[in-house]
Amino acid sequence: MRRVLISDHEAPERPPLRIDPGDVVSVGAWDTEWPAFVFVTTANGSGWAPGRHIRIEGSVGTVSTGYDTTELSQTKGNVVEVVVDDAESGWSWCRAEDGREGWIPHRVLRDA
Repeated sequence: MRRVLISDHEAPERPPLRIDPGDVVSVGAWDTEWPAFVFVTTANGSGWAPGRHIRIEGSVGTVSTGYDTTELSQTKGNVVEVVVDDAESGWSWCRAEDGREGWIPHRVLRDA
């Protein structure tokens, strides 16, 4: 499925984080703008991950489903291919025309 960006999307400046099943993470606050996401910290960095992918007990969690926080910076008018649509979180894993991949929020995507 191809989508066009209706506004720019800029990835955050912090490096992306990859968490894998079995990883133990420190669990922080839940996001107020994106309520499906919780802030996690590992020895390799920190970032936002879907809470449903983590078995949370207090301030510690064990990753049940792997996740990569990479976001894909794109400008308005660019067309991307949706590889995975995560309706629950409101984001899609997309592939740009140059082959780079990452998450883009639904709110900036429309049918191409």
